[in-house]
Formats: sequence, C-alpha cells, structure tokens
Amino acid sequence: MGQIQTFWNLLLQRNDLLVQASWEHIHMSLISLLLAVFIAVPLGIYLSKQKRFAESVIGTSAVLQTIPSLALLGFMIPLLGIGTAPAIVALTAYGLLPILRNTYTGINEVDPSLMEASRGMGMGTFKQLNKIQLPLAMPMIMAGIRTSMVLIVGTATLAALIGAGGLGDLIMLGIQRNNSYYILLGAIPAALLALFFDAVLRFTEKKSAGRTIKPFIIVVSVAVLVVLSPVLRDITFSSGDHHEEMIVIGGKLGAEPEIIINMYKLLIENESDISVEIEPRLGNTDIVFQALLNGDLDGYFEFTGTAIANLLEEDIESNDPMEAFAHARDGMYDEYNLVFLEPFGYQNTYALAVTEEVAEEHQLETISDLTEVEDELTAGFTHEFSDRMDGYLGVQQLYDLDLANVQTMDAGLRSGALVSGDVQVIDAYSTDAYMIEYNLVVLQDDLNFFPPYNGAPLFREEVLEEHPEIEEILNKLSGKISEREMQEMNYRVDYDDDDAYIVARDYLEKEGLISE
Repeated sequence: MGQIQTFWNLLLQRNDLLVQASWEHIHMSLISLLLAVFIAVPLGIYLSKQKRFAESVIGTSAVLQTIPSLALLGFMIPLLGIGTAPAIVALTAYGLLPILRNTYTGINEVDPSLMEASRGMGMGTFKQLNKIQLPLAMPMIMAGIRTSMVLIVGTATLAALIGAGGLGDLIMLGIQRNNSYYILLGAIPAALLALFFDAVLRFTEKKSAGRTIKPFIIVVSVAVLVVLSPVLRDITFSSGDHHEEMIVIGGKLGAEPEIIINMYKLLIENESDISVEIEPRLGNTDIVFQALLNGDLDGYFEFTGTAIANLLEEDIESNDPMEAFAHARDGMYDEYNLVFLEPFGYQNTYALAVTEEVAEEHQLETISDLTEVEDELTAGFTHEFSDRMDGYLGVQQLYDLDLANVQTMDAGLRSGALVSGDVQVIDAYSTDAYMIEYNLVVLQDDLNFFPPYNGAPLFREEVLEEHPEIEEILNKLSGKISEREMQEMNYRVDYDDDDAYIVARDYLEKEGLISE
C-alpha cells in the first residue's frame, strides 16, 4: 500500500507534466500513424495492380523496420535535426511495413469471381475498389494499422532522447534518477494509450468490415482534426505584430545539465530582451553536439575534457584546468567556429567509485589497487565511458587494467546496480547526487589520468555575434559553483524531486545574480 500511495502522490504532484507528456505522445503518434496510412494504403493498392514491383518495395519497408529504433532516430539528426520532425519520420518508417503488407495481401485475396461479377454489372476500377475490394480487405488492413499503431506508440517513448518529448521524457527521467515511480508514470499511460487506440481501431474494423469504408474515413478525419488542432489554435491566437528574439539552449541527460541551462535561461531573460527556450535531457554528447552543429541548438553546457578528448579527438596536454580550458576553447573555435565562454569554478571529472564495503573488503584506495582484483570484480560503465579514450580505454592503457567483466548500462542505472551488488565498481561523475546518497568511495586517480572537466557554455559564433550581450551575461557565472554546491543541487533534483528551474533560481538569488 505504501508504494501505491507513493506513486499516487507523484501522479498528483506531477499531473501537469503527465498531461503535457501524454498530449505530446498522442500528437506525435497520431501524425506518424496517419502518414504511414496515407503512404502505405495507396501504395499497397498500387502494388496489387503492379505485382512485379511488390516484392522489392515490401522488402525495402521490411529493411527499414529491422534498423534499431534508437539508431534510426540517431540517423535522423544530421538530416532533420532534433525535435518532433525527425521522430515522426522515423516512426512513420517503422509503421509502414504492417500496413503496406496487409493492404497488398487484403486486396489480392478478394475473390476473383466477385471482381468478375462486378465488372459484369458495369462497375469501373474505382467503384470496384470502393464498393468491393476495400470493404472486403478492411479486416486485413485494419489488422496492419493496429500492429503499426502499437509499434509507433511503443517506439515513440525513445523519441524523448532527441527532444521530441512525449511519455518517454518521464521514463528517461525515471531511469536517470533510478526512480521506478517515474518510469511507471510514463510506461503505464503509454500502455493505456496503445490499448485505447487498439479499441478504437477494433470498433472501426467491426463497423466497416465487408460493408463500407465510411467508419474508417470518419476515424481518419477525426485523427486529422486532432493533429491539426495545435496549428489551428496557433493561427487563431497568434499576433501578427509580435516578434520576440529567441535562442534555444540544450542539455544532455542528467540533473546537472538541466539545472545549468535553467540558470542560463534565467540570467539571459533577466538581463536582456531575449527569450530562451531550453531543451533538456537530449541524450548523450554526440546527439547534443550534432544538434548544435545543425543549428537546432544555439548553445549548450559542455565540459572541457569532453571537448578535447571526444569532440576534437586530441590528447589532453595538461591537467591544469585553465590550460585545458584554453586548449578546448581554441580547438573548438578553430575546428567548428564554436565559442566557449568562461568556465564554472567546479570540475565534474570522471572517477571510479565503489561502495565502502567493497573498498574495505578488497583494500581499495586507488585505481592502481584494482589491478590486484581485476578478475574478481564486475564493472558497470556507461556506454560513453566504456568507449572513450578519456574513459575506460585510456584507463586500461595507463593503469594496465583489464577488468574481467564489464557491463555497459544507462548512467541512471549504474548507482543502483552498485548498491545492489550486481556490479562492484562504476564510472561516476564527481558532482552526482548519488555520491552523497550512497556515501560512495572515489578511488584516487594516482597516475593523474582523468583530465580537468570544467563546465562552460558552448555557443555557435553567429549567435554571439547577433546577441553579443549573452557573453557578458553568462560570464557572470565564471568561477562560481563549488563541487559540493553542485552535488547538493543535483541531490535536490534527483532525490528530493525539486524542479530544476527552482533549484537554479534559488542559487542565482542566493548569489545575488538575479533579484528575489
């Protein structure tokens, strides 16, 4: 009962977020399903008349469905950027095969004698299609649409990683915070949406099967109106003479980037006429950086060590924070015309962490100590850390460390896996909230491998040329925020469930950077 009450309290507290996420999910799923229907049904009808093309076209749509959904979403970013548009294209591609194959099969399975009789009655091709073929094929077509709908609603949860929103935002938030209640808050409505849409489509199928396609047309028309409602609303309520300057600032997954970009928003809007839209929880470094290069983002929060090792793919020449910052600043400008503004005072460097119990059992104090027990421990590393030269690959080379069992996992799951004993060592960020929650032991980097990771705003040069005041405004954060302060702010978001905007505002007010 206590768990049910906790979930119910979360539902009441975050009902506004749930309503918004549900609407985004419905809107995105309906657009994708409608596009899949409008493409696949006419194409299936055409292929039933031109059978020589059928195998190759249906085979191509089958290939699209074999591409992993996350990979397909990633492929869309260089082409269409981040947000709803690339998500809809990817989801539409996933929804094509069941509808196309079932339409083609349904039309072909209509009894030839019925077609012959209808021709004898003087029916033309269009009338045969409307009066005989489509009504008789409707059960098969609707089965394909229902299958497509389930695929789209389920896969749409991953679209949150590229800024498309939806119920995936709640699921990713739960994974990030290792909070099962947030995961359920996103997963249960997604399942209910799939059941609801399936019930509507089943009812439509029963009303139209073998008789008429009018119920199908009515349902499609209603869906189109739902999809167009935001557009109609914007046309109705928009003001033609209102032009507001706006920039878009993004952030990776995690409480810390979301807190920081809210600070950027508050400062810029407090001291200028620029409106700031933020895009938090966009995924990993590659996704956010590609969005910046594409122009979908005007700036985001990045770390100097990540910029040098991962984005510039260069060796970090100095462990001095300011020298590393100069290296990152100059390299990002020369290579990409991107401008690093002044960094914060704290570093969120990589670290290897264990529980107090594991440290005591194996007498672990430094990373070098791990080499003595490398065959006994299981590591839980994020996908990024496991495949980066400033991560485990570099650690392996410098420390001659080869852990017998390395499991890759989402960043939000690793601390829970460590505490449960499923893994014994994880990669950690020094400012993460779970360092406080679980009182983890950070192994000393005795060979000074991990480079400085000072966080700083990274902007496109043309944005700062158009809005030069941004540089002076954001540089007010230069040298501010200690490692402990960042840990405590992350803790408020991850464990106290405080809103990142409020946490950011509280810090800025405390420092006198904005008025209360």
